[in-house]
Amino acid sequence: MIEIGTFQNLKAVRATPHGMVLHNEEGDDVLLPNKYVPEGLQEGGEVEVFVYTDSEDWPIATTQRPFVQRDQYANLLVKEISALGAWMDMGLDKDLLVPFSEQDLRMDAGKYYPVYVYVDEETDRLVGSNRFRRFLSQDNLTVEEGQEVDLFILGFSDLGAKAAVNGLHEGLIFKSDIFRTLQPGERLKGFVKTVRPDGKLDLTLQPEGYAKVEPNAEKILAKLRSTANGFLALHDKSDPELIREQLEMSKKTFKKAIGGLYKEQLIELVDGGIRLK
Repeated sequence: MIEIGTFQNLKAVRATPHGMVLHNEEGDDVLLPNKYVPEGLQEGGEVEVFVYTDSEDWPIATTQRPFVQRDQYANLLVKEISALGAWMDMGLDKDLLVPFSEQDLRMDAGKYYPVYVYVDEETDRLVGSNRFRRFLSQDNLTVEEGQEVDLFILGFSDLGAKAAVNGLHEGLIFKSDIFRTLQPGERLKGFVKTVRPDGKLDLTLQPEGYAKVEPNAEKILAKLRSTANGFLALHDKSDPELIREQLEMSKKTFKKAIGGLYKEQLIELVDGGIRLK
């Protein structure tokens, strides 16, 4: 069976007035319309295509490159709202439908929203959703404390930023561990701070303990080197918000980092701040 919603290499087996018929290894076929047939593709050749369903729910192949495949997360633009839901630009001639029933909050045209793309079992259509908990599980966790992970920012709560962890689990970055602006739909690296008994994951953007001092020490050195006189008007008595604003780190991390830099004799502590040696 031709798989909907993925890239796959298929064999060209027959040219028709409407396009090239492609086969997979099992002999299942799908049409690649003429407007997508690459120049020079002959019967017997192979082509990488993305397969989705057309307006009549027939599988169709394209050489267009969508922004997202099935079972993946993406930040997509809503092009229009219809009676069915929100239609999002996924990089194909056919837009992605996010039905109203799959919207955590009602979407507006012209705005970007993070969504999960899946194949509806009844219709074989690609569908989007931002009711993320249906697709994330805290059972059989595949991560452990201290592990570096891939994060996709799902949204925000009163406690902090919610994120998909390696596309499999849900985690939370508490406000106290956020030292720069995060956006829904953003992808970034993070670390598992705590695995709770109930399977909930606390996340951080920096590794815990001494391991996080070194990269932050480098960040401080880079900041110092970028100034005209190698001086930074920050010190251990500075306002935490000022440190957060200028260096995107907590005051605690800043103090550890400058302590290490001072010990290595890379900086000197002067009135009003720190200076490169």
